[in-house]
Amino acid sequence: MKQDQKKHLDSELRKFIKGSLVTGVGVATATVLPGVVVATEEDSPGQPKEQKGYRLTPHILEYYKTTAS
Repeated sequence: MKQDQKKHLDSELRKFIKGSLVTGVGVATATVLPGVVVATEEDSPGQPKEQKGYRLTPHILEYYKTTAS
C-alpha cells in the first residue's frame, strides 16, 4: 500500500469516528432533554399532586373510632 493511500484511509477513518461521536452525542442529548422538559412542567408548585395509595379520610377515621371501643 502506498503512503498516500494509507494517509487517505487514516483521514477517512478519523472523519468517520468524529461523525459517529457527534451523532451519538446528538442522539443521547435528544433522548435526555425531552424528559427534562416534561419533568419540570409536571413539578409546577401551583398545582397540588394527586395522592396515590392509602389516605386517612374522615370516613376511615370514623371507622377507626368504632373499632377502638
